[in-house]
Amino acid sequence: MAKLPIGLQVFSIREEAEKDFVQAMKEVKAMGYQGVELAGLYGHKPESIRDWLKEIGLIPISAHVPYAELRDELEKTVQAYKTIGCSYIAIPYLPEDERYGTDSYDEFLSSIPKISEVCKSHGIVLLYHNHDFEFQKDREGSYILDALYSQFPADILQAEIDTCWVKVSKVDPISYIKQYAGRCPIVHLKDYTGAEPVEFTALGKGIQDIQGIATASIQAGAKWVIVEQDDHTIHTPMEDVRLSIDYLKEMNW
Repeated sequence: MAKLPIGLQVFSIREEAEKDFVQAMKEVKAMGYQGVELAGLYGHKPESIRDWLKEIGLIPISAHVPYAELRDELEKTVQAYKTIGCSYIAIPYLPEDERYGTDSYDEFLSSIPKISEVCKSHGIVLLYHNHDFEFQKDREGSYILDALYSQFPADILQAEIDTCWVKVSKVDPISYIKQYAGRCPIVHLKDYTGAEPVEFTALGKGIQDIQGIATASIQAGAKWVIVEQDDHTIHTPMEDVRLSIDYLKEMNW
């Protein structure tokens, strides 16, 4: 079975990237990551990030871009990530006052086609990245996340499945990836201990079936798997992301 390239969500090492972006990216490359998913520009110009990543040898896969940025400065924001070379933009999170059941959520839904259209005009695919709150049920009894995807065809909105938050929501990540086969080009690999509140770990140190998730991602037609760890309680961020890719290498990835 073919392997998927492995990227890192830079949010996992945000303090290091903020302090010295270039050095952080060099360390990520040395660990064996092939690309990165950005979570901001850390005060740098898009052209600088583009040139640094090219020189270091990391592919700018995608970027997490807050909905508010896309809503308020759509063309400028998308152009910045086009300049960097990103193939995907993912809306990463909705604050409570913009979630399902609010007027702002309805405005969010109505904005998706326009955001997608501008992304497509720059050769970028629009994704939505889930947490756990999207696995609450809507008025019709469907998961809010499923209802979101059902409202738009795949050429307007695709999925970036965060497998940790799927599992936290008591939904099987492997089955959920298969449910969106052909529509989830990026899958987030993320592990946790199973404790409450959620305690994140490096891959292989928690309860997730990483091998099964990785295999399902291949079968579902994903283009990338991306390591993400929101917080770090035992090791430093750099130690954790190293442990994660080392674990994937042990799986013959």
